Amino acid sequence: MATLRAFVNSPVGPKTTHFWGPVANWGFVVAGLVDMKKPPEMISGNMTAAMCVYSGLFMRFAWMVQPRNYLLLACHASNETVQLYQLSRWARAQKNTTEEKEKAETQ
Repeated sequence: MATLRAFVNSPVGPKTTHFWGPVANWGFVVAGLVDMKKPPEMISGNMTAAMCVYSGLFMRFAWMVQPRNYLLLACHASNETVQLYQLSRWARAQKNTTEEKEKAETQ
């Protein structure tokens, strides 16, 4: 019971934005995971790249803020991984589309 009380009242506990901010940001990770089932043609390259930059910046923020926010760091590291995968799917789809257009033009 004392451990739970210590967590609840800690500087990164559920009474602070250090806790609820990362909890809310897990929605980005879940959305990215759900989007993996969609065709790569539906992926916005610009938005996915923006999400990669966003997560990279906030990983650094989570590391530098005092007290360190490991929950936020884990959230944005997970989002960075998901978004980089989505970006690679988008890039492969763009490459395939370009190659198909070139083949069609040469025939």
